[in-house]
Amino acid sequence: MKVTGSLSAETEVCVPASEAWDIYGSGKVVGVVVPKLFKQIDVVSGDGSPGTILEVTFHPGGPPTYQEIIHTVDNEKMVKEIDIYKGGFLDLGFNLFRIRWDIIAKDEKSCIVKLTLILDIKEESMANLSHISIVPFVGMMTTVNNYLIETHKD
Repeated sequence: MKVTGSLSAETEVCVPASEAWDIYGSGKVVGVVVPKLFKQIDVVSGDGSPGTILEVTFHPGGPPTYQEIIHTVDNEKMVKEIDIYKGGFLDLGFNLFRIRWDIIAKDEKSCIVKLTLILDIKEESMANLSHISIVPFVGMMTTVNNYLIETHKD
C-alpha cells in the first residue's frame, strides 16, 4: 500500500505573471538560487524542456546530492513540475516527490506564486514523513520572489 498527499504554500508578488513565469518557467531560476541556497545545479542531460535531468548539490552539511527531472513546462498555464528522479527523498521510501510551481495572474501588475509538493510514499516508510518540510521550498520561493521584486522595472 502507498500513501499520497500534498503540501502547499502561496504568496503574492507585485510583478506581472509573465515576468514571474520568465524566471520560474525557465532555467533562469538556477542563476537566482545558486549559490544562495545550493552549491550547484548541473544539467545532466536536456535543454530545460520536459525530460531534462538536473543534479542538485547542496552546500557542505546539507542534504545529499540528488537528481531531478523536469516533468512539465506548460507556458500557457504557467505550470512547471519537477520530480525527484534519483536519490534524495526517493532513498527515504518515496515513490514520488514532485515540486509544482503555478504562476497565477492576479491583475496586470501582480501574481500569485503557488508551490505544491506532491508526495507518494510506501506505507512501510511512513516514519520518514517527519523528514518532510515545505519550509526549505518556501525559502527558495522567497529568494526568487525577492529577486523578481528587486529587478522589476515599472
